Amino acid sequence: MKWLKRILLILAIVFVAAQFVRPDFANPPVDEAKVLRAPANVQAILDRSCADCHSNRTVYPWYSRITPVSWWLAKHIRNGRREVNFDEIGGYSAKKAAHKMQEICEQVEKGEMPLESYLPLHPAAKLSEADRKTLCDWAKGEQTRIKASSRAGA
Repeated sequence: MKWLKRILLILAIVFVAAQFVRPDFANPPVDEAKVLRAPANVQAILDRSCADCHSNRTVYPWYSRITPVSWWLAKHIRNGRREVNFDEIGGYSAKKAAHKMQEICEQVEKGEMPLESYLPLHPAAKLSEADRKTLCDWAKGEQTRIKASSRAGA
């Protein structure tokens, strides 16, 4: 029993010490020239269900200050921004932007986004079938527009 108390004490000390090692949660600056412009109905869905991980405007919840959750969240946000960042998509090449639009539709249709791990604490982010259709229709339209404008400019 004595060894169990020692192990618990050591774990408690490590947990407390880990609270001082936190990832940087500063949002990168937003260049308005690169920000995605979407119709209001689409933007509302993106803001509600996607922006925390796929923009430079992440709103960090209270639990993001608790290690090791903070590291896990930081990794998800870093990966999300790397996949597609709606505050930087205007700076992507036409080919990359068109491909990202295709991926948005695919991931939304398959129910892969938003992540299941995000939804319990963000139930408003859950996409309805109407939300999925709206996002997919918009993304397909954007993909077509981007491809057409890149051909016209080539």
